[in-house]
Amino acid sequence: MKVLILGSGVIGVTAAHYLAEAGHEVTVVDRQSGPALETSFANAGEVSPGYSSPWAGPGVPVKAIKWLLMKHGPLVIRPALDPAMWSWVFRMLRNCTSARYSVNKARMVPIAEYARDCLRELRASTGIAYDERSQGTLQLFRTQKQLDGIIGDIEVLKQFGVPFEVLDPAGCIAAEPALARVKGKFVGGLRLPGDETGDCQMFTERLASHAAGRGVTFKFGTTIERIVAEGGKIAGVATSAGLLTADAYVVALGSHSPKLVRPLGLSLPVYPIKGYSITVPIGDEGGAPVSTVMDETYKVAITRLGNRIRAGGTAEIAGFDLRLHDSRKATLLHSVGDLFPQGGDLEGATFWCGLRPMTPDGPPIIGGTKYGNLYLSTGHGTLGWTMSCGSGRVLADIISGGTPEIDVKELGLSRYAA
Repeated sequence: MKVLILGSGVIGVTAAHYLAEAGHEVTVVDRQSGPALETSFANAGEVSPGYSSPWAGPGVPVKAIKWLLMKHGPLVIRPALDPAMWSWVFRMLRNCTSARYSVNKARMVPIAEYARDCLRELRASTGIAYDERSQGTLQLFRTQKQLDGIIGDIEVLKQFGVPFEVLDPAGCIAAEPALARVKGKFVGGLRLPGDETGDCQMFTERLASHAAGRGVTFKFGTTIERIVAEGGKIAGVATSAGLLTADAYVVALGSHSPKLVRPLGLSLPVYPIKGYSITVPIGDEGGAPVSTVMDETYKVAITRLGNRIRAGGTAEIAGFDLRLHDSRKATLLHSVGDLFPQGGDLEGATFWCGLRPMTPDGPPIIGGTKYGNLYLSTGHGTLGWTMSCGSGRVLADIISGGTPEIDVKELGLSRYAA
């Protein structure tokens, strides 16, 4: 079967890999000059299935007000006359109940855990290296109130058999020795030893190269103009290189997916939530993190990637605005400098931003549509890197007419109609 994938971020490239493995003839199209040059380019580097949680949860509306008033708050809203923005915010707020949070998290954890296992298998079979580490994630709490608030998350972790450790300050230092230098700044942590780290862009580039060697065609520098439908099926995709046709089509364009499928009568509740990162050269090995530390107060993930520290954070609701704001850089620098003051050369930090494709409930959208040969893989939010291999694997199973190894029915677009 010929399969055309729209988008060459980590979601599109992993789908291409698994579809090629299943014996399909795969072509990937992207407007950029290479893979992983947008949202997948400089994310926080976490492969964190244990930290897979919806942003919409009980208490979030009250917390949001506090965050908006903080100097280094994790939330920024830049209001605009954009109906899609306010519709997404309203739908997200409707999911801020204990019942909805439990349902949504229970939908996210299985695909994230499965994806981590698929990543390990892929790494073993291909030999791809990407500054990976398998030393867990430490969610660090600066206040007792934060530590006391993890009960609900722990219950879900128990439900799905996800290993975890609740640590006192000494336990946090044992996991991340550099924290001994700032031991008065935190009260404890939640460690997820099964989590991993790695450079998403490096992984995607190398997997794309591997896939190309297996026969996958990549059409870079090609603008996707519209999807052409005829008689209840997709007949092709109009691009700057002409009409491209296939037997099956996959939309993996992140935040740009809704606009492309809207003329087909498909409504995707996916909105771009801007995130920022800094990449810092390591100055002192002993003062740097060994894996990922999630600074719960500022919602900043600080990750070791080879000889670099990557810090990512901020949820900025501002549409498709890609301007870099110095205030966001200051927040990331503050978090890294506060917890790892000797670890990195902060003066040498490079600054980046990307658009996370967020659904209002949290889980991604993976599966078919009312068009029998059109499939979606989008809406992964902050967890595209975490969920990528699992998303690609189940999508390849679905397109091939097989049954995925995990139940993904609740990740389909149909859940919004219900």
